Amino acid sequence: MRPANEAWDILNGAEQICSAAVVSDTVKRVAGEITAALGGRCPLVLSVMGGAVVFTGQLLPQLAFPLDFDYIHVTRYGNATRGGALDWKVLPRENVAGRVVLVLDDILDEGHTLAAIRGKVLDMGAAAFYSAVFTDKQIGKPKPVKADFVGLEVPDRYVFGFGMDVHGLWRNLPAIYALK
Repeated sequence: MRPANEAWDILNGAEQICSAAVVSDTVKRVAGEITAALGGRCPLVLSVMGGAVVFTGQLLPQLAFPLDFDYIHVTRYGNATRGGALDWKVLPRENVAGRVVLVLDDILDEGHTLAAIRGKVLDMGAAAFYSAVFTDKQIGKPKPVKADFVGLEVPDRYVFGFGMDVHGLWRNLPAIYALK
């Protein structure tokens, strides 16, 4: 557990790169794009815990079509600022076989986690795989997977807020910040 003053020091030393208003407008736009593409398909929506919880919570009420919901928990970061080995904590409880699956995640960084999720979901028999990420980090090199729906592009910096954490903190911010 970190002292509150350390958390405030992190936030006060960061730069806001996307306001809460832009975040809200972006969620609405992505919901419209997903509705147009998947509205008639009754997909199984899988939220990637814990980063996608805020994005998922704000997106789902704006999806104007029937869907099933479940979650998965896989991470490469834990509370670190650099990715490590893939850690599968929870697989989908819902049967994905024969289903159209939409995976929601907070960020597409190097793409390794989303590529592994895509592979796992397709190996489990999904009929189709789609992904929506709230942020796509512009890392300047090819990624093994692209998201079908992207909210915002962010610079190649460590970003946090709106579900993304920094040392386990500040997922609850309505805006997006970057460490300096």
